[in-house]
Amino acid sequence: MPKVVFSVDQSKPMKDQATPGHNRWHPDIPVVEMVRPGEEFRVECREWTDAQIGNNDSANDVRDVDLSFAHMLSGPIGVEGAEPGDLLIVDILDLGPVPQQVGDAPGQGWGYTGIFAKRNGGGFLTDYFPDSYKAIWDFHGQVATSRHLPGVRFTGITHPGLFGTAPSAELLSSWNRREQALIDTDAGRVPPLGLPPLPEHALAGTANGDLAQRIAAEGARTVPARENGGNHDIKNFTRGARVFYPVHVRDAKLSGGDLHFSQGDGEITFCGAIEMGGYIDFHVDLIKGGMEKYGVTTNPLFMPGNVEPRYSEFLSFIGISVDHDTDTNYYLDATVAYRRACLNAVEYLKRWGYSGEQAYLLLGSAPIEGRVSGIVDIPNACCSLYLPTEIFDFDVRPNMEGPVKQDRGKCAVTS
Repeated sequence: MPKVVFSVDQSKPMKDQATPGHNRWHPDIPVVEMVRPGEEFRVECREWTDAQIGNNDSANDVRDVDLSFAHMLSGPIGVEGAEPGDLLIVDILDLGPVPQQVGDAPGQGWGYTGIFAKRNGGGFLTDYFPDSYKAIWDFHGQVATSRHLPGVRFTGITHPGLFGTAPSAELLSSWNRREQALIDTDAGRVPPLGLPPLPEHALAGTANGDLAQRIAAEGARTVPARENGGNHDIKNFTRGARVFYPVHVRDAKLSGGDLHFSQGDGEITFCGAIEMGGYIDFHVDLIKGGMEKYGVTTNPLFMPGNVEPRYSEFLSFIGISVDHDTDTNYYLDATVAYRRACLNAVEYLKRWGYSGEQAYLLLGSAPIEGRVSGIVDIPNACCSLYLPTEIFDFDVRPNMEGPVKQDRGKCAVTS
């Protein structure tokens, strides 16, 4: 096993760890450990909400989750010799749930998928599903099953939702300025258009005193992906993946967390993956001056991992950039098109006995594939959603006799 450069006791919140992590992006969060180019090491991670979600049959915890804690990040890990303008090569060697543990924290033998309430985060289909729901998943090696979604069993593509390097002071200032400008265009929107800096429950790693207060006041929230990497939620960041991160500060300061046992493309419920704590093993190296050499100035590059389930049969749902509820056409809007593909899949699964909420949870957590299929044929963009048929214990394909609607149980709901 590689040396552990960041350890987590899953019985304790992040702030009480021997070495606490952080939940804001800021260039001045102190490095907790240095590694050398060419080195392999392990990072242990806490579940992204700091284990606010429990293994139970109520979604009240999802409804009431305090997002000011998110995301719990392990690090920063410094890389010797890294300078602004370099590319940090990060190889994902291995990752998974908390090894050989069963307990109360997500990742200790189980994980969860949540539909977040519209007033508290929302999701891709929040106008159709404004309340909170939840599914608990049990881990059986590489396979996940859920008492809240009977009839489904699939192999996960385990991956980190969030990793990245620290921003420079200039980049951080740019984030805060442009995101506040976006928020100001509709300041009262629910859910909001963005999340500005928030000192409440901010963790600044090992910083204390005035430095910790400044990090809390200035630090960027970790919810979106940005130029440093961050919350990409790309399911193919799995074993064998190689990511090239821009370096914006000395030592690069690599941090991350938000591990997922599985996820569908888009993570459409907002908490759409199967969320967990666990571990991830890395190898790092440097390309000196790589940002200029390869024109990587705004976002990372990556090479997908080569470990994924071998599903070969799919039922695919198509959406176009038309809001059929209002009979409104949008011009080449891929977001509208993918939303409609998701809604078409939800409606189809309801015919087999699943509730709309169960179907929504399934599309966020199972290894579905989302594709922009056509983006040039005016006025309608076309997106598609590929649902593996082999994950069901019944034949979910259309047939002449029609769907067999059975009792598929129910997901966890709010009281």
